[in-house]
Amino acid sequence: MRRRLPMVTAITLSVVVVGLAIASGWLGVVTLRNKDEADQQAKAIQSARQMGVNLMSLDAATAQRDLDRVVSGTTGDLKNKLASQSNAFMQQITKVKAKSTVNDVDAALVSMDGDSAEVMVSLNGTVTNDKVKNGTPQGYRYQMDLTRVDDRWLVSGLEVVP
Repeated sequence: MRRRLPMVTAITLSVVVVGLAIASGWLGVVTLRNKDEADQQAKAIQSARQMGVNLMSLDAATAQRDLDRVVSGTTGDLKNKLASQSNAFMQQITKVKAKSTVNDVDAALVSMDGDSAEVMVSLNGTVTNDKVKNGTPQGYRYQMDLTRVDDRWLVSGLEVVP
């Protein structure tokens, strides 16, 4: 009987150790998955913020470079649409000598599912042109749909929110 007690204790301890090892491994996987999800959320929000800044940081003197920067942050039909309209938009900006600057930007994640996200972006900016030299501060809000392409979050849909 005495000989059986150490054997039962050894088996019980082995089961407990194996159970703890499995639980530790599972917690490690969950922690890594949550960290990756948080990282992707932060990247999507940052990409949307940057797109908002790019949209509101246009200058007649650097219009082509500014518009190229906007187009490079997009994908899909939106990219095609912006690329096809960029020449007309650039001509309009240079014609009126427009310049827009951003004073304040805020962004928040609305939803995320795998490789797609929806982000709201709020900006305060000032637009000047040859008729309005001092400009007037204005608020702008955008709802942006983003798609992860490789490891970049690109805007695939853009809507002005009143």
